[in-house]
Parts: sequence; structure tokens; C-alpha cells
Amino acid sequence: MHFMMKMPDYPLLVFAISFIGLTLSAWIGVLIPRKERMAEAEAREDFGVIQAATLTLLGLIIAFSFSMGLGRYDQRKNYEEAEANAIGTEYVRADLLPTADAAKVRSLLLRYLDQRILFYISRDDQQLRQINEQTAKLQAQLWSAVSAPALVQPTPVAALVVAGMNDVLNSQGYTQAAWWYRIPVAAWVLMAAIAICSNVLVGLGIRNVKTERRLLLVLPLVLSIAFLLIADIDSPRGGVILVRPLNLVSLAQSLRAQ
Repeated sequence: MHFMMKMPDYPLLVFAISFIGLTLSAWIGVLIPRKERMAEAEAREDFGVIQAATLTLLGLIIAFSFSMGLGRYDQRKNYEEAEANAIGTEYVRADLLPTADAAKVRSLLLRYLDQRILFYISRDDQQLRQINEQTAKLQAQLWSAVSAPALVQPTPVAALVVAGMNDVLNSQGYTQAAWWYRIPVAAWVLMAAIAICSNVLVGLGIRNVKTERRLLLVLPLVLSIAFLLIADIDSPRGGVILVRPLNLVSLAQSLRAQ
């Protein structure tokens, strides 16, 4: 089960396993005893209906999964932009605090911004744990840095700064949730099961193995590429289709240039 949950993080592995497994499934259909194949030939019209329905269902499941993965990818991009906006806004609002407190908040925000950039570009699990620990510490320090002056002077201006910091902290939580929620394992299992059945039916429908054997590679190849693309989009850190922290990096460069 753990392997099934981690496998989509390696799109090339998904492609290799899918292509091998689906090709074998097609050949299983071919190797069904001739007597059974003759019985199938007598009802080829019914067989064609079943085969078309299975392939249609498979196409719908793949389209649904691709749409789900693409939606999560767009969500991760939107939250990266929202994080950059929240941090940039709070950096400006820090000027509303007393001078010493404002300098402390701006310094902490710059360090926090560096950790958020590392979160997006890191692929090492150990480094990610360190980033998450450092992020949690900085969040506590940031909250303390804005809440202490607000408690001393509870003015509407101080409340504005506190609300901005709340947005900064919440945006990180929304981002983390978007990176955790992926295409369910059950959806992958369902796609795999229907894909296997579809390839068995394709193999079963082959009339002349010698002349049509190359056709047995077409559907496994197409489905494997589809699974590769879905896994690549759905994986936040695997593959090549990744969310780049462009807004966060641009914000960091702009703030340091000031």
C-alpha cells in the first residue's frame, strides 16, 4: 500500500510498469485457447460492444483523473502566488509598527521567505523536514513579533498588521494542504484494472497474430503515456511538470533590492 502511494511520485516508473503490465495483458488475451476464441468469433458483434464500452469507460476515467491532477496543479500555483502576495503585503504593513518592531518583523519575513522558496524547490525528504521545522519556528517568532506590540497598544493599525500576519500563516497552511491532497490510490487502482481488462479484450479481438502483433503495442503505449502525464502533473516534486516559486523568488529579489 505504501508503495502504491509513493509510486506516482516517480512518473517514469509508472510508465515502465504500465507499459510492461499492459503489454502482458494484451498477450494474455491473445493466448486464450483457440476453442474459446472461436466461440468469441461467433458473437463478434456482442464482443465489439463490450470492447467499445470498456474502452469508453477507460477514457472517461483517464479524463477524470487528468482533470483532477490538473486542478490540483493549478491550485498549487495559485497558492504560491497567494503566499507571495501575503508576505509582500505584510512586509509593507510592518512600517506601521514601532521602528524596532518593524525592523524585526521585516528581518523575520525575509528569512521566512527563503524557507518558503526552499520548500518549493527541494526534493530531499530530510531537507524538507528541516525546512518544515524551521518554518514552524519562524512562524512562532513572526506571530510573537506582531502580537506583542498589538497587546501593548491595541489600535486599529496594530490590528491591521496582525491580520496581515494571519494571512501569511494561513497561506502556508493552504499550500501544504494542496501539496498533500493527490489523486486517490483507489482511482489509480481503478484505472489500472480497467486498462488491464481493455488490453485483454484487445488481445482477444486479434484475428491474425502474425500480421497484427504490432497492434498489441499501440494501446499499452498510449495508456502508459497517459499515466505518465497524469502522474507527472499530480506529483508536486516528481517528474518535470513542477510548480516553480517564481512569485516568491521575484518578491525576495525585490525586497532585498530595497
